[in-house]
Amino acid sequence: MTDHLPLRASPAGDGLSRRQVSAIVGVLSLAVFMSSLDLFIVNLAFPYIGREYHGTSLGLLSWVLNGYTIVFAAVLVPAGRFADRVGRRRLFVAGLAGFCIGSLLCGVAPGVAALIAARLVQAVGAGMMVPASLSLLLASVPPSARAQAIGTWSAFGALGAALGPVIGGGLVQFSWRWVFWINLPVGLVAILLAARVVPESRDERTQGRPDLLGAALLAAAVGLVALALVEASDWGLASFRILGLLAASVACGAGMVLRSRRHHSPVIELELLRFRSFSGSIAASVLYFAGFGAFVLNSVEFLTGVWHYSAVEAGLAIAPGPLMVLPFARWVGPRLAVLIGGPGRVAVIGCALNAGSQLLWFTQIQANSAYLTHLLPVQLIGGAGVGLTIPSLIGAGSASLTPERFGTGSGILNMARQVGTVLGVAGLVAVLAHVDPSDPVATYRHGVMLIVLFFVAAGVISSLLLTGRAGGAGRPAGSAPGGQVDGAAPVVPDPPRSAVDVGYGPAER
Repeated sequence: MTDHLPLRASPAGDGLSRRQVSAIVGVLSLAVFMSSLDLFIVNLAFPYIGREYHGTSLGLLSWVLNGYTIVFAAVLVPAGRFADRVGRRRLFVAGLAGFCIGSLLCGVAPGVAALIAARLVQAVGAGMMVPASLSLLLASVPPSARAQAIGTWSAFGALGAALGPVIGGGLVQFSWRWVFWINLPVGLVAILLAARVVPESRDERTQGRPDLLGAALLAAAVGLVALALVEASDWGLASFRILGLLAASVACGAGMVLRSRRHHSPVIELELLRFRSFSGSIAASVLYFAGFGAFVLNSVEFLTGVWHYSAVEAGLAIAPGPLMVLPFARWVGPRLAVLIGGPGRVAVIGCALNAGSQLLWFTQIQANSAYLTHLLPVQLIGGAGVGLTIPSLIGAGSASLTPERFGTGSGILNMARQVGTVLGVAGLVAVLAHVDPSDPVATYRHGVMLIVLFFVAAGVISSLLLTGRAGGAGRPAGSAPGGQVDGAAPVVPDPPRSAVDVGYGPAER
């Protein structure tokens, strides 16, 4: 009995040429690159926005960032579920259109209130676009090409996040509004290409009305957690308001679980969480992306605040790391997974590289600039770790999904990434709030150790939950000896797989 639902090829993936597969992966990767880029590029524009809207309080201005973060995280899972129902390409294109409209409105916003409202439109579009893009990739790409496709998609997402400082630093030299307008030509090209080359797919077996109340409860639960994390440094972690938000989130989550147990078309099918590869990927992703988000912010803050790099110089200094991501995600990771027995083990190696690179930086960090000898090796090792870890976590998690649940599962995995990023940034902000001007390096060392702890925890979770072998002991709770989860469809044996498919196919037990 295996600890996964089988990953079966979608009909959409049958008979596609290599050129068609490359075009599909390219379009979907372009969209996730644009979304990830926007998460980090706006951070550099933030001071310029503040100067234009002089007199606006920092608290109100912070909602340009926080509002997007909260709404994006809240929309991901419901959007993924609805993509399974109404059509993944349809929701993907709708999300792209919404993101572009929001970007246009951000660029022409006459004031902070209008800018915040436009950012919320952007966030809804991104929340629809990202899970639909991953589910379309899983549904459209044949299993034999899926490992490299996941690697490419993941690499472009990581590249977007890491290159945000590079691109943003250049654009703000003209105007902060270009940070948003740059999305328009990219988004329009992606919409046209998606309609032309990406095949439609959906869950044809779904009947009845969706659980709209359950979706609202889930969105509220995730949004409240995100709100608590982004405000923790200002309100105090143990403050009444933070504790109240967390309690309300738990209540909404409990209500969603009760609805999901009883509704004929729940927003989350709870049996998905029984499978070790899926739940393990969620937990590891939260911790890993906490480390990744804190790492990106800590690097930019240190370079600009201690080594006094300009925004452009800081972005260029970080760039070698992202350049390592694509080759390790697309070529090294899938082959390594075949050699050592699955993506879970690759994720452990990637987490170890990231933790090791930060420990190296802990010993090398100093007030005097020494980029080539001190920071560049850290960036290269860390980039390799990112390239190995991110697609491996996605591959291990998606191995538990049947094609009709690609959208839902993709939404959950992306939600874990977003919540983790918010957690890491909030934790680092709390550390950097106590920078000593006489010795800033000591405070940044504390930030580095926080990042190490996140990466180590992600590696431990991956080692415990994503590296097991097949066997009866691995059967999830509630599953029958004959291979059926109580209340779920029977689990069929794995189909024959090629060597490439073993990399990120249903290998984790």
